[in-house]
Amino acid sequence: MTPAGLLASRDDVVAYLAARDLLGLVGPIDLIQVDEVTAGNMNRVFLARGPLGSLAVKQAPPFVQAAGPDWPMDPERIGAEARAYQRLAELAPDVVPEVILVDLDSHVIVMEDLSALRVLRDVLVDEVAGAVAGRPAARLLAWQVGETVGRFVGELSFATGELLSDPATRDDLLAESANEALCELTVDVVLDEPYRPHEHNRWHAALESRIRALYEDADVRDAVARIRDRFGRAQEALLHGDLHTGSVMTAAVSDDNPDGDEPPVTKVFDPEFSFVGPIGMDLGLFWANMMIAATAATAVGAESLGVRRLSAITESWRAFSAVWESNWTGTAAELRERLAGIRSDAWRFAGVEAIRRVAGWSHAADLETLPEELIGPASILVFDRAREWILDGDDTFPRLDR
Repeated sequence: MTPAGLLASRDDVVAYLAARDLLGLVGPIDLIQVDEVTAGNMNRVFLARGPLGSLAVKQAPPFVQAAGPDWPMDPERIGAEARAYQRLAELAPDVVPEVILVDLDSHVIVMEDLSALRVLRDVLVDEVAGAVAGRPAARLLAWQVGETVGRFVGELSFATGELLSDPATRDDLLAESANEALCELTVDVVLDEPYRPHEHNRWHAALESRIRALYEDADVRDAVARIRDRFGRAQEALLHGDLHTGSVMTAAVSDDNPDGDEPPVTKVFDPEFSFVGPIGMDLGLFWANMMIAATAATAVGAESLGVRRLSAITESWRAFSAVWESNWTGTAAELRERLAGIRSDAWRFAGVEAIRRVAGWSHAADLETLPEELIGPASILVFDRAREWILDGDDTFPRLDR
């Protein structure tokens, strides 16, 4: 490893696995191939493959990976992710990758290699690129992905929400889920910076007048302040905390299963932002990114593809609600009120997530990979919908004609 203790090369990764007695899961040293597959903003990820198997090796550097050393970040954040994986494995083992090793001293997690699957956002981008080029792309069963995500959020939120109601376990869960550094980062890049002039912000020229108006928009400013307050104060359940389409891996329909009779494998990963917070947030982040993906599809004239993507939103809510309905012990009226509050929160969090994807630091590849002449109009559509969600907590499901 480098003097700073960071994994940076094949030899670093192989030496690390050898020192932890993990080569038996991969193979002899001279037959191991290592590839860096870092895709997210926060950490570095390597895949080590050999004749005996493969492993994913993830390390948290002492900075935001996508920005480099100029943006320091405590590498202890890997502990929050490890604790989240432990809890998620108890509640939804079929939806999260298996963790092989947690090494808090080196800020490393070694886990199951999911490279047989694809990041959901990459699949969504490829579908639109295929539509533009007039070539077929592997078909994504968006509604089934939505069902898996909704069930995951439902099971996680209901189970841990019940734990929080028990004084004997509440303090333990809050303590083990504390994630101050990354919660502060969420406040900065999602709930603060996009609404004022800041060096991290960028946007398409077509949004110029809207961005300038946004910085002076008292209604939005007040609404975002309320969302920020919910984020900081609503200790409702354990959340993934960053559940967008880059945190889901899935498989498209295969030639062996052309009708989708067998549900495609879908996994949720990267819970490094996990914390105890408002239940609607996880749903809202997923909804915002699926709506952006639907907007990208309709921008290139693939209306039916856009409709299929919207089905992931409606199906996630149906699956989420089903989990709560099957576990609820109060009255039907109490459940309706509870679900209505979660749904309203979800749309508001969808709004701030969508705004940051077109006006903040980390943009959506779904829009940025569109033909240049389509990026502006699509960004305007996303921005305008997002502003409505922030202000209204819209409790209806989105349509493509809005």
